[in-house]
This record gives sequence, C-alpha cells and structure tokens, in this order.
Amino acid sequence: MSEVEKPSPINIGAAASSFSSDLDPLTDPDAGLSEAQKKEVERKLLWKLDLTLIPWLCLLYLICFLDRTNIGNAKIAHLEKDLGIDPKSMKYAATLIIFFVSYALFEVLANFLLKKWKPSRFIPCIMIVWGFCMLGMGFVKNWSGLMAARWFLGLAEAGLFPGVNYYLSCWYKRNEFGVRAAIFFSAAALAGSFGGLLAAAIQKMDGLRGIAGWAWIFIIEGVLTIVVGILSFFMVHDFPDEAKFLDPEDRARVLLRLKNDNQHSAKHEDFKWDYMWAAIKDWKTYNGMLIYMGPLMPLYSFSVFLPTIIQSMSFTSPDQIVKNQLLSVPPYAVAAVLTVAVGFWSDRSQKRGVFIMGSAAVATVGFVMLIASTNPAVQYAGTFLGAMGIYPPISLTIAWVANNVEGVYKRGIVLGFVIGWGNLNGVVSSVIYRWSPRYFQGHGTIIAYLVVCMFGGSLLFATLLSMENKKRRRGERDDWVQGKTEAEINALGDKRPDFLYTI
Repeated sequence: MSEVEKPSPINIGAAASSFSSDLDPLTDPDAGLSEAQKKEVERKLLWKLDLTLIPWLCLLYLICFLDRTNIGNAKIAHLEKDLGIDPKSMKYAATLIIFFVSYALFEVLANFLLKKWKPSRFIPCIMIVWGFCMLGMGFVKNWSGLMAARWFLGLAEAGLFPGVNYYLSCWYKRNEFGVRAAIFFSAAALAGSFGGLLAAAIQKMDGLRGIAGWAWIFIIEGVLTIVVGILSFFMVHDFPDEAKFLDPEDRARVLLRLKNDNQHSAKHEDFKWDYMWAAIKDWKTYNGMLIYMGPLMPLYSFSVFLPTIIQSMSFTSPDQIVKNQLLSVPPYAVAAVLTVAVGFWSDRSQKRGVFIMGSAAVATVGFVMLIASTNPAVQYAGTFLGAMGIYPPISLTIAWVANNVEGVYKRGIVLGFVIGWGNLNGVVSSVIYRWSPRYFQGHGTIIAYLVVCMFGGSLLFATLLSMENKKRRRGERDDWVQGKTEAEINALGDKRPDFLYTI
C-alpha cells in the first residue's frame, strides 16, 4: 500500500466532533471513518465493555454460587450432627428444596425489577440481603432456623443469574454473547473449586470462639458477600442507553451495533402486559425450559453432593474431611476452562445446538461410569466428564434462548421463565442422592435428564428453528410486515421476517 493509500490515524474525538448528546442517540459518530478505522474503534469499544462489565459480574456470580452450594461442604463438616438432623430423614433435603422453590418463584419478577429499578441499584441491594441471610446461617441452632435462612437466601439470589444474563444480552451482538455468558457462568465452576479450597481452610477454624467449622463457612462467606454488595453500588452499571461510564459517542456505537444486529433490547421501553402474553404464547419459551432443565438439575445435584459422592469413593476414610473437600476442586477447574472454550467456539461458528448435544453425550458417559463401576479411579474420572458435560450447556442454553427472543421486556420475561423453571428442578436434585454408597437412583435420574431434556430438547429446538428460517428466506413470512410502519415492524421483535434464528 502506498503512503497516499494509508488510512490516517484514528482520532475518535475529531471524527465525532459534530456529535452531541442532544442528537439522535443512533447518529453514527464514526460516519467519516474508513472501514479499517471503524473496526479499530469497535475493537477498542468491545475491550472497554468487557473490562468494565465482565470481571465484576463474574465475581458476583462466583460469590452467589458459592453461597448457595456451600451447604454441601458444611454437610460433611458435621452440620447435620450439630443441628440434630437425622441423616436418614428428609430434613437435609428439605433445606435444599426450599431454596429452589423461592429461587424459582421470584426469577421472572426479578428480571422485571432489574429493568424497572436499574441494575446499579437492584443488584447491590439483593447481594447485601443474601449476604445477611448467609451470615445468619452461621448462627442457626436448629433445622427450622436453617430452613428460614435458606428460603430468604433463594429469594434474594433469584435476581442475579437471570438478571445478569439478560443484562449482558442487551450489550452484545448475538454472535458475541455466547462467550461472555460462558465467562460469566464459568464463575460457578470456579466457585466449586474455590468452595472446596475455602471450606478445607475454614474447617481448620473448627471450635474457634466456640463456633463449629461449618458455621464459620457461612459466617465468613456471608461477611464477604455483604462487603462486595456494598462495593457493587460503585461497580455495577446500567443498560447501554443510561450507562454513565460511556460517553455519548460510545453509547451511540453500542446502540447502533445492536440495531444492525436486529436487536432493540437495549433501548428504553415502557412495560406493557402484551410483552408478558407474547412471552407466554411463544413456543420458544417452553422449548427453552425443556432444554435448560436438562443440565441444570444435574448441575445442582453435582455441586451440592460432589463432596458426599467423593467421600463414598473410598479414596479416603470418611473422617478425612479436608482431603475430601480438596478432591472436589479439580473437576470444577477443568469444567471452568471448558465452559469458556466451548462458548468461544460456539460464537465463532455461530451455532449453539450442536455443542449442547455434544455436551450431553460427554456428561452421559461420565455418569454411566459413576453408576457402572465401583473402582474409585473410574468413578473419579466420571466426575470430570460429568462436570465437563454439565457446565458448558448452562450458559450456551441461555445464550441460545436470548439470541432468539427479541424485545426489551419479552426477552427478560422469557429468560425468567426458562431459568426459573430450570431452577425449580433443583427440587429433584435435592432428593435423588439419598441411597449411598452407589447412588443408582441419583446417577440414573441425571442420565435421563441429559438424554431426554438436554439432548432431545436441543434437537427439537434446532429442527424447528431451522424450519422457520427456511420459510423466512423463501419469503413466506413477508406478509407479516405489509402495511406496517417502521416502528410497528421493529415492535414485532423476533417475528420480523428478516430476523433469522440462531441454530
């Protein structure tokens, strides 16, 4: 390329000098730049978004998942014995069930409140509330107190996971969201690793100030949650049209990128009950619910009962609590890395279903190994395959559903239904691991969920979406926009004939 042909250095300020916040927020501030310069500006914008949004949200979910599943670590640290809970009764299972009931019931409402009250207020507030619930669990004296704390913990945590996934889907293009959702969710796998390490360390505080080791787990993690919740008032940002860390030019760039991707979910919109009915009447809502229950019930079984499962493998004696805690760390670490890798690969290929079905196959092999062998090495290898197959599809399913639902409130409501229903299946995960040491019922139930819901549901979703895309490409849906204004066409959301579904 000659000197004359080289593009001039990028000067965003000069290129956007005529742009002001008084203009249409979708005015292109980069209209005078070359294509190469626009790509460089977009690259810098994405880095800015990623570094500002993702790390702190990952920390929040790591804490969230740690707080909900640390009861599994507390269990093998003699929680049941100290609270007078009969191991043969359903009381421990009930403490798990009650969390999922309140968690699932409030998820749809939580996404509505997130949009209504703004993320910068809503997310820090719910964190502080569940931090106090966790702190209170360290001082319970009986089963009833533990049940009450777990109910309110589920209620407060209900707003984070569906809310953040909906929130992130309003910042990124559809082929960029998968890896971001995967990075965010990988915090759950890291929480499993970190939880085992932390529990092993805290367990050594057993008896300090007359407090049991399992209680210290709740107390320390509760205080940590409250502190991070307070800091979140300064670290969590609002939706793109109101986010204060963006200047007017960057705000316009984000909104234009979404508009060019046939998305309008980041723009301001007042709530109407029509959006609720649209979500309820959309078949994709129910297919998404079917798929999501596939990996989520196994996930909760795995995360809550893995320390107990490892304890039954005869690697160590049951009283070697710290070693059993530490053995739960490696499967989570591998799952965290694979979750991000699969999310990245899925975005690059712009495909979701095939990766979810492949993950179902991997997880099924892992749980078959657990159910078929008594060899501790084979069983432990099975936990790795189980984690590798369970964790990546969680974020991929969320990304897949979000990619195919358009509209400010509709997307939030659909994700609330999908995630809420998936979490309600945590009730099942709470009761299936009761028959040690082989856990035939538990492993068998998980295999059924993986095959029927995760694999079968994904195959059905991909097939139906592909059929609809073919109809839209053939022009069979063009009559849906005849006689409508541009605003009315945009209001159709994912029913626009030019909106092609992600397969």
